[in-house]
Amino acid sequence: MKAAKRQFKIVIERDEDGYFIADIPALPGCHTQAKTMEELKKNVREVIALCLAESKANPAYRRQIREFSYEPSFVGIDTVIV
Repeated sequence: MKAAKRQFKIVIERDEDGYFIADIPALPGCHTQAKTMEELKKNVREVIALCLAESKANPAYRRQIREFSYEPSFVGIDTVIV
């Protein structure tokens, strides 16, 4: 029996060197980077799988997920001129 698919929101930024940086807020410490968006999506799936495997094997990490994770309902960016 296959496990149910889970959905995670990711926050993506582009750094000064042109790399895409992804953070998965629901999984503390779960982040990755890549030169292209295509590569980033692949890396995100891999790092989420690693973090979920770690949560099964490590009770301390499971506690961190319960205590420190958050699932944003909205993430935005805007410009303000002052």
